[in-house]
Amino acid sequence: MKEKIILIFQISTVFIGTVVGAGLASGQEISQFFTQYGYNSFIGILGCSIIYIIMSIIIINISIKYKLNSYDGLIKLVSPGFLGMATNFLTTFFLMGSSAIILAGSGALIHQYFNLPRWVGMLLMLTISIIVLSRNIKGLMEINSVIVPSLILVILTLFILYLAFYKNINISYLKSIPHYKNNWFFSSLIYAGFNILCYSGVLIPLTLSINKKKSLIAGSIIGSLGLTILALIINFLLLLNIPYIFKYEIPLLYIANRFGKALQIMILIIIWLEMFSTEVSNVYSVGKNFEEIFNISYKKSIFIIILIIIPISQIGFVNLISFLYPAFGVVSLIFIIQCIIFYFKN
Repeated sequence: MKEKIILIFQISTVFIGTVVGAGLASGQEISQFFTQYGYNSFIGILGCSIIYIIMSIIIINISIKYKLNSYDGLIKLVSPGFLGMATNFLTTFFLMGSSAIILAGSGALIHQYFNLPRWVGMLLMLTISIIVLSRNIKGLMEINSVIVPSLILVILTLFILYLAFYKNINISYLKSIPHYKNNWFFSSLIYAGFNILCYSGVLIPLTLSINKKKSLIAGSIIGSLGLTILALIINFLLLLNIPYIFKYEIPLLYIANRFGKALQIMILIIIWLEMFSTEVSNVYSVGKNFEEIFNISYKKSIFIIILIIIPISQIGFVNLISFLYPAFGVVSLIFIIQCIIFYFKN
């Protein structure tokens, strides 16, 4: 029983750690996809949670039944033909682009706080990622089991401090905060779509390694709920700091400034660690895919991926999120519909 609980806990932390990356941990992702839509952003985040749970169950069932090894196998099964090939290419491109975003984010974080060159943060991220990736799926589960609980603790601390210092906050006040965009429903669908396809890159190899359906489903559900709570809290904090948050690449660091240097450093460290956990997850997903498609070793795949993402990261943190995420979100929505149709047909 104890082993089962630990396994479920590890799976849930892998779910959260994979999705919470440079964008969400910094507040930039939540700001662009939810906060700009005002009070309705909370409904959008709750809707994402439902999609996460439903799609995780579907992907786990399909993966176990057909003994899939990577997202390449899932895409070929669910979407054969040209559309599947396009989805596979775009998924690989997105995961590598997302890895580049995290590298850029690491550089931005170190530069914003320590005023060091951006390449210092990027080099640090790459070095530790290679060490963890060499341990395969074990490394992925180990780091998330430590990083994710730390993230939850720090975000909750920031949330409690905010409530303690600003006691006049209520629902009426939140509703009165101006919104900048209106189509919150479509934005939420796009956000849920690319997160699910991103997570499937880790979930599918995980089902092959663990092959315990109940534990996988339970872990994914708990991970979905944990991720939703984090997103709701971050969105709440960002809403209360409109319009100032739009001036910063890392809005959460700006919010933490008012509570002293100790909390600011904690936020800084935890954001960097979450960037790191998603970096590892993304490179692992593409590495497994390359291993299957090109018949090359997993370790060789990792180094090829790193050599590709370094130049992509130079485009810039915010620019990459605002362009890459919505484009991939549309593709992932089509894929989700195909997954649902395939699941109920079979």
